[in-house]
Amino acid sequence: MGTITLVRTDKQLPDAAALAGARSLLFGAFDGANKEARSNWRRLWKRLMGFEPGEFMRVDVVQPRSGPFHRYHMALEQRLFDSQERFDDFEQLRYWLKVGAAWVTWAAGPAGGVVPIPRSVSYRKADEDEFREFHDKVLGFLRGPHAAKYLWRHLSDADRAEMMERVIGSFE
Repeated sequence: MGTITLVRTDKQLPDAAALAGARSLLFGAFDGANKEARSNWRRLWKRLMGFEPGEFMRVDVVQPRSGPFHRYHMALEQRLFDSQERFDDFEQLRYWLKVGAAWVTWAAGPAGGVVPIPRSVSYRKADEDEFREFHDKVLGFLRGPHAAKYLWRHLSDADRAEMMERVIGSFE
């Protein structure tokens, strides 16, 4: 989910009865998982309720990674590596996938141009939502006009498309 920027609008806050309902939802149906988290959760809402119109807050939301989905995606990369004929090094294939999927940071290059620097998909650097976005971008790149042609130069266009679907078709 990433970062959410919240801003206090100039709309009037709800009346006391509506606020009581909101409190019941926010602190009854949802709550911190331990004493510290409960305290932080309440502090967040107290701070928001004290905002004046125009004040804002940035909230970073991290969805813990799913081990099974991570392994699922890594199986896709391994199957692709095993079936292609361009890369001898698995990490080079992974860099190529990241650049092709635009999972990069753009930076100044050594000669003054702009170059892509592949982003990490480690558990620390990409939460579940980000990793799923990466997975979808990789699939989009692999189904695009360039990837199959690069990975299987000797095949016809139709055979390349069939090969790609054979390799990645089950990884939706």
